[in-house]
Amino acid sequence: MNLGRITHDPKVMGGKPCIRGLRVTVGTIVGLLASGESRERIFRAYPYLEPADLDEALAYAAWRLEEREEELVVG
Repeated sequence: MNLGRITHDPKVMGGKPCIRGLRVTVGTIVGLLASGESRERIFRAYPYLEPADLDEALAYAAWRLEEREEELVVG
């Protein structure tokens, strides 16, 4: 998976995954989308973002969730 728009830099937002080295975290974007904010409203709030940035933030979040191991609860 090509995630070239997602960066990790300890000097930017404490090393959290960010969009293109900007001070906008993947968590911020995913949280906004999950809470029902429209892409148009996000672009107005962050005019330097591009549509591919939002797509890649979602792809990154989905990929990270796939990598988590959950304990099996039987019951």
